Amino acid sequence: MPLKILIIGVGIGGPLMAFILQRSNPDHHIAVIERSPTLRASGAQIDIRAQGIPLLRNLGLLDAIKARTVSEGGVEFVDKNDKRKALFGVNDSGEGAQSFTSEYEIMRGDLVEVLYQASLEQNAKAGGKGGLKYEFGPMVTEIAQDETGVDVTFADGERARYDLVIGADGQSSRTRRQVFGKETSDAAFKSLGVSCAFYNIPRDPTDKSDLAKMYHAPGGRTIMTRPSKPAITGVYLLIMKETDELKDSLKQPVEKQKELWAKLFADAGWQADHLLDEMMRCDDFYASMFGQVKLEHISKGRVALLGDAGYVPSPMTGMGTTSAIVGAYVLAGELARHKDDVQAALKAYDEVMRPFVAEAQKLPPGSPGLMFMKTQFGISILHLVAGVVSWTRVDKFISRFMPENKGGWTPPEYPELKLNS
Repeated sequence: MPLKILIIGVGIGGPLMAFILQRSNPDHHIAVIERSPTLRASGAQIDIRAQGIPLLRNLGLLDAIKARTVSEGGVEFVDKNDKRKALFGVNDSGEGAQSFTSEYEIMRGDLVEVLYQASLEQNAKAGGKGGLKYEFGPMVTEIAQDETGVDVTFADGERARYDLVIGADGQSSRTRRQVFGKETSDAAFKSLGVSCAFYNIPRDPTDKSDLAKMYHAPGGRTIMTRPSKPAITGVYLLIMKETDELKDSLKQPVEKQKELWAKLFADAGWQADHLLDEMMRCDDFYASMFGQVKLEHISKGRVALLGDAGYVPSPMTGMGTTSAIVGAYVLAGELARHKDDVQAALKAYDEVMRPFVAEAQKLPPGSPGLMFMKTQFGISILHLVAGVVSWTRVDKFISRFMPENKGGWTPPEYPELKLNS
């Protein structure tokens, strides 16, 4: 039986969910909304790991994604004089564990565009009685549900009823707050004590390196630059510090946020002065807190949470993008398996995802504190250990303890999705 479905959020999970749903049943009526006025082409560099890679291959999307990946050859730790202290290369063999840099590094905006276009192309050739519609700008103000459906009220006063609502609207999900309540939603976010600011700057034309650079400064500060695109360098400012000033700044205008980050990194050394000057001129600055969303259940009634909205693992695990991919696959699979019994499908989605989420949210040993030293002495020890690890290739062993390589959770097979048809 075809369903009338609302997906909230055009990030990674939303468009992928729409794509898989159409593959399994072209008669579904799918609406995908995004509060931003246009498709967001910006965003940080993200990666695909573990179960996400074979799933995208089976969906026929991996080649298109591979064509848009970033040419990052690895990451080097440097000191204030830009002297290399350690180097960790990329595993581009297509097999085994990934390093700091994955074989599938891609800009968030590029991945969103690939998935968005794939869903539109699938809709064009589906030939079903249903359809897919994207709308940019609408915002949901109220969600109410009963046994037979979900009533959604939009900011413009319009109302609509759906068989299923999927909240794929990120770490600070409004859907989560509206359905689970503000108290439960807020309590579900577990801060890791790390804040991050991201922005892009013009790349120095003399810089021909394909390596990311990581610099550690006293006070629990880290600066990272990445060769995001031929003409662009991605900049990441990270600090392990929890203050009301940092937390409250996320609600302030961007210029106020920039002023705070400039103050926090003013004496950091290395390339900080140049990078902060560029920050004040950039137009894509974004800041957030690292944390994990941990809910007892990731669905309620006929509403399901997908990706970061329901189980963000934090960038420290490297499993955020993969979690959204796995979630979309499992949710679509359970909906196909249970046909018109939406609540049974969501209950199964919750149960199947639970062990994967627990696995994906396990932090690497010593994380996050190990990467945010308070003193120069601590940084020196970090550089010494990292240098030995990279030189002796012990990192191949250590990578076994990354979340992507622990537990061996295997996605269920869903012949009902008709992926081979």
